[in-house]
Amino acid sequence: MNFKNTNAEVSTITRNMDEIEAVTGNVYESCVIISKRSNQISIDLKEELTGKLNEFASNTDNLEEIFENREQIEISRFYEKLPKTNAIAMKEFLEDKLFFRKPTQEK
Repeated sequence: MNFKNTNAEVSTITRNMDEIEAVTGNVYESCVIISKRSNQISIDLKEELTGKLNEFASNTDNLEEIFENREQIEISRFYEKLPKTNAIAMKEFLEDKLFFRKPTQEK
């Protein structure tokens, strides 16, 4: 999924717990699913950001050669403005875009 084009909320909003519980029948189970997806999204975004910032990494440890890179700052600002990973995961969960299964039901 393309996290950059998500329509998840950027700020904190109040959620209806009945909607969250309705998907699985248990609010705690829903929270676990959302948190695991949030962790997956966080790992993907971190790897992507690290890959982009590594392009600007210098091999020298000289303090005199460290300077402000405009492109690097813009990339960092873009990722800071993205919705939080838990908001993205919640949006996916409520829109039925997540696949999850219960190991106890597979037997």
